[in-house]
Amino acid sequence: MIKVNIKGKDVIDKITVKGHSGYAFEGQDIVCAAVSSIVITSVNAMIRIDSEAVNFDENNGVTINILKHDETIDKLILNLIELLKELEKKYPKYIEIRRC
Repeated sequence: MIKVNIKGKDVIDKITVKGHSGYAFEGQDIVCAAVSSIVITSVNAMIRIDSEAVNFDENNGVTINILKHDETIDKLILNLIELLKELEKKYPKYIEIRRC
């Protein structure tokens, strides 16, 4: 199962994505592919807008640290979360989102 942890109450400070969904074999898993696409596209967009807004680490999953907040970065973060929530609705056995 893919576990997504979102840290921050009023403002999101960190998002961690770990695990393998187990929906299908590696290389054929549409849930893992969708999560990867959402996360990579969102992080790349944030970095293009402001290279100092986020940093990320790809060791042991993906950890995104949000360093700066503005209207655009916050909208991209919320979009990333909403897209992952839609996947969670369709594939609840394979992805879990928790707010810490």
